[in-house]
This record gives sequence, C-alpha cells and structure tokens, in this order.
Amino acid sequence: MVNELRTLLRENVADSPTDQLDVAGLLAAGHRRVRTRRTTMAAGAATLGVVAAVAVGAAVLPGDGGRAVSPAGMPRPDAPVLRLADAEPAVEGQDYRELSAYTNENLDRDNGQYYDGVTDDGLVLFRDGPRMDQLRPRYALLDPATGAKDWLPDLRIGQAQAWPVELGTDRLVLVGATGRRGSTLVAHVFDRGDRTWSEITWPELRDVDFAGAAKVGPDGRLYIGVPATRGTPPPGGWPTGPDGEAEDADAEGDTFDLYSLSLTDPTDVRDEGLRFGQLDFTPSSMVWTDSENGAAGMVHVRDLASGEERSFDPHAGERCNLLSFGATDERIMMSEYCGTYGGVRDDRVQVLTTDGEQVVTLQDSGVEGALLGHGGPRDVVTVTAYESSRAGTYVYDLASDRLLRLSDATSSWSAGGPTPDGQFLWSSPVNHRKGATQHLTQLLD
Repeated sequence: MVNELRTLLRENVADSPTDQLDVAGLLAAGHRRVRTRRTTMAAGAATLGVVAAVAVGAAVLPGDGGRAVSPAGMPRPDAPVLRLADAEPAVEGQDYRELSAYTNENLDRDNGQYYDGVTDDGLVLFRDGPRMDQLRPRYALLDPATGAKDWLPDLRIGQAQAWPVELGTDRLVLVGATGRRGSTLVAHVFDRGDRTWSEITWPELRDVDFAGAAKVGPDGRLYIGVPATRGTPPPGGWPTGPDGEAEDADAEGDTFDLYSLSLTDPTDVRDEGLRFGQLDFTPSSMVWTDSENGAAGMVHVRDLASGEERSFDPHAGERCNLLSFGATDERIMMSEYCGTYGGVRDDRVQVLTTDGEQVVTLQDSGVEGALLGHGGPRDVVTVTAYESSRAGTYVYDLASDRLLRLSDATSSWSAGGPTPDGQFLWSSPVNHRKGATQHLTQLLD
C-alpha cells in the first residue's frame, strides 16, 4: 500500500517527494506523541481531558518545606521537590481561559488540520494537511476570537515538513529540509506586508538533520546545530528497563557545532565557534548545555549585550539524561530521565534561575516537560504524565510558581509551535484516542 501511494503521489505532484519519504509517517509526522530514548520508541499512553473536564489549580510546595520524600530507592533531587500529586484542580475563568480549540476526529485514518503556533499579534498559524485528498499543505492565519481564516498564498513544498521558528508581526519563518537526502536546510519566509513567500538555503551548510532544533535569535538570525559527536551504546546495546525502554541513564551525550545564518543573504553563514548540547535564547541572553540526550554537563549563560558569560552546575543528578531544555528571562527548564528503580522511573522537570539557583524539581515516574513561550515573564512549562494513575497534562506557571493540572488523560497526538507570553498549546483525546482536540489556552493572573 505504501509503494502504491508513493507512486500516486509522484504522479500527481510536480515537485515529487524525496526518495526517503515515509508516506505512512507523513500522514502523522510531527503529530503522534512519542517518547524516545536512544534505541527505543514508544507511543505515549496518557490522554488529555476535553475542555469541559479541564481543571487547573495552584499547588504550594509540600508541607515539609519543599523537600518531598522520593519513593524508596529513588534519589531525591538537590532542590525543593514537587510531585504530580501536589497539583490541585481549578476552575476555568479563574486560573485559565481557552482562546480557541480545533478537533480532528480521526488522525489514524488521515492527516488533518493543526494549530502550528500563534503570531505575536495573536493570530493562529493554521495548517491544513497534507493528506490523501490534498497533496500539499495550506496555511492560514486564524482569528481565535471569530474563527475567520485568512488563507495565505500557496507554499509549494510538496509533502516536506516545515517547523515555525518565527511568527512575527512582519514575517513568518518556517524551517525544513530539502534535497534527495533531506540534508539541506531551507527556510520559507512569508512577508506579511506584501503577502509573498520566499525561500532561502545556505549551500555551504550541510548535514543538518534536525531542522526542528533551529531557533531565531534576538538578532533576527537563524541558529542551527550541526551534529558534532554522538553518544554510543555500550557493546551489546543498552539493557531494557521494565517499561520496555532502553535503560540508558547517565549516557554519554550528543553535541553540535553552532552556526548562525542570515535569513536574507544565503552567503552569510557564521561558524559561532561554540559546541553545545541544547540551546535557547531569552531576549537578553543565550543559554546552552554541554551536551544533550545524556549527561547535560554545565549550563552556560552569555549576556548578548556585553558578551560576559557565567557557567554553573545544574545539579541534575548523577544518572540524569537531558531530553528537553528551555530558557526564559530569569528561569531555565531541564527535562530529564534519571533511571529506573524497582520498576519506577525517576523522571524530573527541573526549574532553575539563570544564576543557577534551584527553584523546584518535579519528580515522578513517566513525566516529561517542555518550556513554551518566547522567553518572557509569563512563559510556562507543560508537563505530560503517562502513568495511568496520574496521567494528564500539567502546567507549571513560572510567574507564580504554581503547579496546575490541566487534565486527567493525555492524547496520542501532539502539535504546536511558538506562542505569545502566557499562552500555550496542548492536545486532548477524542474518538477513543484516534483523534485529538488542540487547545490554545491562556493562564490568568
């Protein structure tokens, strides 16, 4: 069936997909929520509640002064600790309000429509397809208050994927890969003033295999990591834990070499002379780790105005692998897997200040976190929990240090993108988890 569909696509699309196109994956690519480790992949099992059932609330640190006791055998983080049980439900209109929602009833059957992020002036980047009866994606700017869609001129990218890295008032920037091996970075830039798309590539930059890691810095340049070193499994491969995933705690991490690129001049490519693991920007600084997908090493903060740098040990734990990372003006988020203890996973979502002070660590089994926002004071950390007894989507409000529970289940599908300060995207299941409702939500003071 895949070969027949691949042939059909090539016959019907002028710019046919690359030889490496996985059509089955295309229909769900970037959307089915998966949890990955070095040698295994498993679909997330938790689901998010629908809007009517969503409840969010504030949780203070535990009564022992924030030093909650970890399960037997699990090391306690060197920080004030929260557990999922510390989150309390709250009421819509008091702690949050929903700005917009969109439902795809059956994403197992076909690709759908998605919220890919929100522009700085509050419009949703709405993506339609591609799917079986529509071979190219269409994009619109959707007004969340009215649902009205302003369809953009066609972006002729075939079945290639593109990730939004900037959704500004003047331009939209989507980044993907092109070429027969998908190794050449390409940026699609939409000028909102003259309503035209342009494309830029950087011929001297090769072997960029993860366009989703690209970020636009405060200087308007695109920053991308080119793979430098890869951690390798031990002889015979990683042992498998009780959850079926690789038991690779305290693995050797991966590193990248940092390049910055002009979004207007394809010859303007700068080797920044920096090797890093994960990287993010705040409005005034660049923040990075030594490595990712393994021990994170040190955290480094560079002031973009003065060039001054400071580094600190994040006290992530002896066996912790860094899986996700983000920074705001004053806070840093690190999501980590720290091993398995008697069938219980030690997963952590660590929040620190940009000076290295420990704010809180959320520690539980089967959780992962992501920092959402543009580096502003109302950025939030979303936490997805997969264990059935605590399953759901949670949110940690960095402005108020509240742990909020959004739902009691998680979706199999996930999509999203950049959002303005205080807003975030998350998904809840429908149709027995064959589909999903995507929510645009804003936290309230």
